[in-house]
Amino acid sequence: MNSLPMRRVTALDLRVTPWSWPFARARRAEIDAHFLERQRAKPKMWNGRVLLARDLRFAEAGLAADYFETDFASFLAWRDWGYPDKEVFNVPGMGALRASDGAFVLGEMAPHTANAGRIYFAAGTPDPSDVKDGRVDIPGSVAREAEEETGLTPADYRAAPDWCCVDTGPMLAMIRTLHADLPGEALRARIEANLARQSQPEFSAIHLVRKRGDLTAAMPRFVTAWLEAQLSA
Repeated sequence: MNSLPMRRVTALDLRVTPWSWPFARARRAEIDAHFLERQRAKPKMWNGRVLLARDLRFAEAGLAADYFETDFASFLAWRDWGYPDKEVFNVPGMGALRASDGAFVLGEMAPHTANAGRIYFAAGTPDPSDVKDGRVDIPGSVAREAEEETGLTPADYRAAPDWCCVDTGPMLAMIRTLHADLPGEALRARIEANLARQSQPEFSAIHLVRKRGDLTAAMPRFVTAWLEAQLSA
C-alpha cells in the first residue's frame, strides 16, 4: 500500500507573486539543451509557460501558497533531474471523476506527451490562463483540464466542496472528486468518443478503477495512495 501524507482543505489562497527562479537562471544552458533533447524524441512537446509554487502554508481547513511563472523547459528539467530545488513545488489541481456506480475514471497519457503511458486523473500544471485577479483559480483549472482531456463540462458532474492534498514531497496534488451521473462504462464510452474526434488527444486510453486490484504500476504514487483511501478492497 502507498502511504502518503494527506490533508483535507476547503479554502485555497493561492497568490501569484513575481519571482525569478534561481535554478532556472543558473542552469539555463543545461535546461535548454535538455529540452531540445526531449523535444527531439517528442517533437510536439511545447515550451509554454507554467506556474509552480513555493512557501506552502496550511492553516485550519485552508491552504495558502505563492505561485510564480516559469517556462515548461525549466519545470521539466527540475522534475527530470530529481527536484534539485527543494524550496519549489508542483501544486496542480486534479479532478477525480467518479461514475454513478462508484468507478473512478482515469486516462492514460498519449505517446506524444511528457508523461506518456502514465495513468492520471484529468489534471495539468497550472498556467497563466488560470490566473484570476492575481490568484490561481484551481477550480477553474480543474474544469478546464477536465473539458480538454475528457470533453466533460461542469454541467456533466458535481464537484465536491473540498480538496484532498496528497503530499509526495516535490508535489502537492490537490484532488477534488467530480461526481458524474453516468455509470462507468457509459462515461468511458462518452470520453472515448470525444477522444476519437480530436486530432491530438492527451489521453490514449480510458481506465476504470473499482477496487484496489485495478490499480497498476502505471499510476503515480499520489494517484494510488488517494484511490486506496477511497476504495474498501
